[in-house]
Amino acid sequence: MTFTLPDLPYAYDALQPYMSKETLEFHHDKHHKAYVDTGNTLLKGSELEGKSVEEIVKASYGKNQPLFNNAGQHYNHIHFWQWMKPNGGGNIPGELEKRIASDLGGVEKFKNDFIEAGKTQFGSGWAWLAVKNGKLEIMKTPNGENPLVHGAQPILGVDVWEHSYYIDYRNRRPDYLKAFIDNLVNWDHVAEMLSKTQS
Repeated sequence: MTFTLPDLPYAYDALQPYMSKETLEFHHDKHHKAYVDTGNTLLKGSELEGKSVEEIVKASYGKNQPLFNNAGQHYNHIHFWQWMKPNGGGNIPGELEKRIASDLGGVEKFKNDFIEAGKTQFGSGWAWLAVKNGKLEIMKTPNGENPLVHGAQPILGVDVWEHSYYIDYRNRRPDYLKAFIDNLVNWDHVAEMLSKTQS
């Protein structure tokens, strides 16, 4: 299965003022496209050609670093665009909120811990809300790595590579993370991903 750059599920200016049109144009059209193009080149003629993105990510981890880097970032970004929406944030759907309360000590604690994970990820990487062994867990990973390669299923992730926030926030990563969790997250999509881990 070749990688394909998905269209954004909203207009380039739809996430303003929290994420600018310029950031989305660079991030989607340049960075994500580069992962797709490079990934397809590296995939050609390999034994993973024809596999799903998830299978390629898991199979290339620790074995084919260049392919893993691009496949991992492609997987991460396919979902990153879906994890945001115009007028996002707000109330968390019931079942997801219950799980956050029971597994992570409540919504406020979860938000603070999620922001902290993103803030303290040294260099480039991601902060995650994932399901591992049936429980919600906050994780962070370097570069293009994601919870799939650690036996977990991501249901929310935030990109903390500088290209995801530097145009809008410069070096203020904590402000970007707060804006993301309070104003951009598409909680319905997160809840849907949670329900798929239970089926």
